[in-house]
Amino acid sequence: MFQRLLALDTGASSFLFGPRGTGKSYWLHHIHADALCIDLLESDTYTQLLADPSRLRNLVPPHVNLVVIDEVQRVPDLLHEVHRLIERQGTRFILTGSSARKLRRPSSDLLAGRALLNTMHPLVPEELGEAFDMAKALRVGLLPALYDPKRGGLVAEHYLSSYVQAYLREEVLQEGLTRNLAAFSRFLEAASFSQGNVLNMAEVARECAVGSKVVASYFDILEDLLIGVRLPAFTRRARRRVVQHPKFYFFDCGVYRTIRPRGPLDTPEETDGAALETLVFQVIRATVDALRLPFSLYFWRTVSGAEVDFVLYGEGGLIAIEVKRKRTLGGNDLAGLKSFKDEYPMARCVVLANTARREAIGPIEVIPIGDALAHLREILVPVQ
Repeated sequence: MFQRLLALDTGASSFLFGPRGTGKSYWLHHIHADALCIDLLESDTYTQLLADPSRLRNLVPPHVNLVVIDEVQRVPDLLHEVHRLIERQGTRFILTGSSARKLRRPSSDLLAGRALLNTMHPLVPEELGEAFDMAKALRVGLLPALYDPKRGGLVAEHYLSSYVQAYLREEVLQEGLTRNLAAFSRFLEAASFSQGNVLNMAEVARECAVGSKVVASYFDILEDLLIGVRLPAFTRRARRRVVQHPKFYFFDCGVYRTIRPRGPLDTPEETDGAALETLVFQVIRATVDALRLPFSLYFWRTVSGAEVDFVLYGEGGLIAIEVKRKRTLGGNDLAGLKSFKDEYPMARCVVLANTARREAIGPIEVIPIGDALAHLREILVPVQ
């Protein structure tokens, strides 16, 4: 098993959210083999507790110190019983979920701050170590099953195709998130063309033949299922006019490639560039969350077209990161970062490119992408 960067606080109960297939249950069973596990994907357990959540008390004896409940969003009313057991028995809970939708309802009990919030993402290069293969990661993504030596015969494309279909069937349809699965399937494909781009709801609505309000609700579903992310624009103390609308990403570049339709009119550059940007995005996001680095993640773009792919801002400082597939950088490749540096002189500016070595071009650092992803925490260390 790969050593994950994430570490849970051993003195408190925790929520552990993350998309299906990121290894939440497997990891918890490995590091907490003695915990009492209640899996709400098991039909008998699910039916029993859905009918009467108070039955949880009978399943958790007073002497049990740690309880893991998998997919807690399937029975949100269980949180009332979890709250009661934390208060009365001092039981510690780890509650996993692959959707936050039902838990955001006003009636949901989120344990009044008694449970810490954690997120598990796909693997990152630091966790994979020598098993990290840049070409493979760009092709199939970083879901753990694709790197499990026990599943050496697993065909990545078949796994990813089944993964996408399972989300449609199990999460969207069974949870009743939309009544029109065909329209949602068309929306998924249309959304894939927005990967790494500023969202244009009207354009996506035209492509999948539904209304703009329906498209907005579909993007909400993707975020609630933790498989889509809207990246906000960085607008703090902006002197120039900047874009306000968010960019969109599927959470994993392999999942993105699987959802995006391809045909003879598509060029590799159309998908490869978005896949590379997605890979960098997901690794930055996962590293920041796992190490609890004091950053929030944004992008920056002016109305005149100057752009920086990722901006990290917070107590850790201000870091601007641009992603380039090129092996040799020209002056135009640094234009966005130069504009950002003019706007925010205190910013650290970095280009991740397919270059052979590290170098500095004026105040801008150039780092080979593979090295940067494998040692990302060194780049994101908070500025002292």
